[in-house]
Order: sequence, then C-alpha cells, then structure tokens
Amino acid sequence: MGLAEDLTTEVATIFRAPWSVRDGTVIPAPADLRLGNNAVKLAGTVLNADMADSTGLVDTYQAAFAAEVYKAFLTCCARIIKARGGAITAYDGDRVMAVFIGSMKNTKAAKCALQINYAMNEIIRPKLKAQYPNTTYVPAHSVSVDTSELFIARIGVRNDNDLVWVGRAANYAAKLCTLRDGAYTSWITAAVYGALENDAKVGANGQPMWEARTWTARNNMSIYRSSWQWKPY
Repeated sequence: MGLAEDLTTEVATIFRAPWSVRDGTVIPAPADLRLGNNAVKLAGTVLNADMADSTGLVDTYQAAFAAEVYKAFLTCCARIIKARGGAITAYDGDRVMAVFIGSMKNTKAAKCALQINYAMNEIIRPKLKAQYPNTTYVPAHSVSVDTSELFIARIGVRNDNDLVWVGRAANYAAKLCTLRDGAYTSWITAAVYGALENDAKVGANGQPMWEARTWTARNNMSIYRSSWQWKPY
C-alpha cells in the first residue's frame, strides 16, 4: 500500500478505537502513555509566556541578536517556572508553556507571571541596553494563565512524538497572550483569580494587584490583568 492508504487506515483506527483514560496526580512524560487512544486526566493550571512582535524582531535585526533576545527571555521564564514548581511542557520559538498542579497551582502560576514581568523590566531590558547601547529595540512580552481539567494524550509516530494537552486552560492561556496592553503584561481568568491566595491578590501596601476586565472576544468572559512585578526568589 502507498502512504495515502496507510494514512486512511491509521485515521480510521484513531476515530474507531476506544479510549483508555486514567486520572493522574503527576504531570506525565511521553513514555507514560501509549501512542494509541490512551490518556491521562488531571486538574492543571496552564501558563503561557510569549514575546511580543517577534516577527518584527527577526525581520529587522540580525539573527544572532534575535537569538540572544529569545534565549534571555526563555531562560528567565524557564528558571522562574521551575523555581515556582511548574513543569515546562513545550517551547515554540519565542514562547514557553508550563503546567502547575496541586492545591497552590493558581497562586504559583500567577506569581510566576509577575516574576517574569520583573525579569523583563529589571534584568533583560537593562542588560540588553548595557550590551547594545545604540539599539532602539525594546523587548516586550505577555504571560497568561487559566485553569481547568486537562486531557493529555501522546501524539505523533514511533520515535518522533510528544504530548498534546487538551482542555480549556491550554487553549485560553494561549489566546490570552494576545491581549497585550502597555504595562499590563499578566493576564489570568476569573477561575484563576478566584483561587488565588491573598498574597497574590493584594500587595503589601494594601493595593490590589489585579484589575478586572471583560474579554469581549470570548462572550464577555471575566478576566484580570496586572502590571505588577515580583522579584524572583
């Protein structure tokens, strides 16, 4: 048989085969799941961190400069995510996705977003300007967070596969990253905000860290944004 016939058989099997699904308590690795219709369900909070206008960066500047900006941003994101107990599930160009689980998953992810904002403002931009004093480029970013039940399956082919994360949180966290608005770089859904510990809602001076907004593109869904920053520790 040719490739088209093989694909026809494989797709028919995917749609026909029953699913074997188990509840999970830890973030799975690809090896924990079979390539067939096998999945893990767990409650998770998804964080997406994304650079702004990376297309303009690669169109305007030399590749090595763009790569340094990517590396600086993603290194800070990854170190902060892991320090806050998150698991990195994907890198995609200038973006990183992470999942947090457990009773404090929403607070950890929200603090992570504010700490990434600190890293951008107080570390990445100053160090870039010190190294390249004549550049006019100013990196910007967005971090977004949502929480829901996640359905995790293994996709791809033998020796070349990964996990797919299916659920509202995975989708909405990615979409929220497009809602950039000046200094407001951190975005969370109402579900995340409602589960936050108080120290992730209100600053030491008693001021609220988050401002309620309406996501008109998602049927006027309630969301929150923040311009606050939090020094990583």
